[in-house]
Amino acid sequence: MNARTEPAETGTDAIARPPLVRELLLVVGLFLVYKFGRLLATSHTGEAFRNADRVWNLERAVHLPGEGSVQNLLLHGDTLVHLANTYYATVHFPATAAFLIWLYLRRPAHYVRARRVLAVVTAAALVVHLAFPLAPPRMLAATGLVDTAQVYGPSVYGPPRTDHLANQFAAMPSLHFGWALMVAIGLIVATRSRWRLLWLLHPLLTLLVIVGTANHYWLDALVATAMLALALAAIHLPHRTVTTAGRGAGTLVPAARDEDAALVGAGR
Repeated sequence: MNARTEPAETGTDAIARPPLVRELLLVVGLFLVYKFGRLLATSHTGEAFRNADRVWNLERAVHLPGEGSVQNLLLHGDTLVHLANTYYATVHFPATAAFLIWLYLRRPAHYVRARRVLAVVTAAALVVHLAFPLAPPRMLAATGLVDTAQVYGPSVYGPPRTDHLANQFAAMPSLHFGWALMVAIGLIVATRSRWRLLWLLHPLLTLLVIVGTANHYWLDALVATAMLALALAAIHLPHRTVTTAGRGAGTLVPAARDEDAALVGAGR
């Protein structure tokens, strides 16, 4: 799934890249605020388990498929479940970072929108985590699910009482899934490859992993999808001033329209 299917934006039709140092500070700052903000809810243990019971019962009431059906597939072999745990532990941040770096270098207009969308979704998720602490299904005895990371490894979490690096009661919404879905949508929109829809395999695989490892409920992914949809609807590609012939100097046009015009002019 090679995303480099179009020439990079150049000339008067290319939007200026945001200053690199500023972007690095924004991304790192957002990550730190989210990381430390999650820790504020670590003491809400009782509420997190009560909410977990509510979510589990709601899923059964609306007849969502049991998370155990996915986990049973992973437990057919130690290798498969180990790969799922490794995917959960190692793909989330690097894939999102690679996505943003590629957009920054090759599609600056799409980068600006993607960064804004991810920032809004992440900030909204933090609010939900604080207002609705939720224990993951691996901690809820009623689910009958196995904590695959603890049993088979590798695990990114320690015991909840002593793990001061992560808030394990922040299951809803699932940013693992929300970010993965944004990566897929962003690459589909920013590229023209006939195979670009295959990027959807990334959020699909992420969904199976987060549910199969008992780190998230189905509803966690559904809420993340709804939040991402709202952010995408509210945040559009930035406009830029172009001076190409036929448009007149100083005309504001959407970034995506210029990309399509450039493709036509290149005979693609």
